[in-house]
Amino acid sequence: MDTDLPESAILPLIEEHTGPVAGIHRTERGFSSDLTALADCARGPFFVKAMRNRSGGRRESLIRERRINAYLGHISPHLLWDVEVEDWLVLGFEVVDGRSSDFAPDSTDLALVIDAIGEIGRLSLPRIAQDWTETRWDRFASDSSEAELFRGDSLLHTDINPSNFIMVNRRVWAVDWAWPTRGAGFIDPALLVLQLVAAGHTPGSAEKWAERLPAWREAAPQAVDAFAAANLRMYRAAAGRKPDVDWLKAMADACQTWVEHRGVATE
Repeated sequence: MDTDLPESAILPLIEEHTGPVAGIHRTERGFSSDLTALADCARGPFFVKAMRNRSGGRRESLIRERRINAYLGHISPHLLWDVEVEDWLVLGFEVVDGRSSDFAPDSTDLALVIDAIGEIGRLSLPRIAQDWTETRWDRFASDSSEAELFRGDSLLHTDINPSNFIMVNRRVWAVDWAWPTRGAGFIDPALLVLQLVAAGHTPGSAEKWAERLPAWREAAPQAVDAFAAANLRMYRAAAGRKPDVDWLKAMADACQTWVEHRGVATE
């Protein structure tokens, strides 16, 4: 095995928890970590996420994921062990053997996904998350007063997409808690709406699904309007920087459709 690969670097670090490792098989997704893989081992298998232990946002995201896991109950796979040394940070989770959810208009997964997002919305904000104020959309708000509409005391997942809701029979697991934050409770439902529009729903149909969630029903319309517009500005900027990345353009188009539905001015 190439000694420059993360697999070789982490093997001696994790064998205390895994026992002898027969193989490490990379997953299709997981671009935010240096390694996301299934470890086939004597005490496993385990789902492994590893990051070079260097200062910066990507390392911080893995640290947040490690810290929040104990507060997620049965919504997310359990973190079973972790290793932090000078060069590497490694998390070992229980394996959830399922498939990504389907957000298409005719999907039978949607009601279960809605239930899972509702469960997330009912989680208490732990003390460790008090300082994790959600600010990522602030610079795309039209002014500071709009950014204040994104504040709140809810624990947010903030990466709502089909790949992060894993279907196992009739159960849903919410995975990849790489950047949980403290913010307005409507944000996760609003991100769902945007993803549903991108998956082919009309904005009206997407919002009907979101209406099943208390945080959406209780949100001030102007706060949702501001958030929709901020997402449009964010995805326009990202697509402008990376014009060859198709999914960014698709998300910008979905934002545009949703903003037009809500009658929001974005200029």
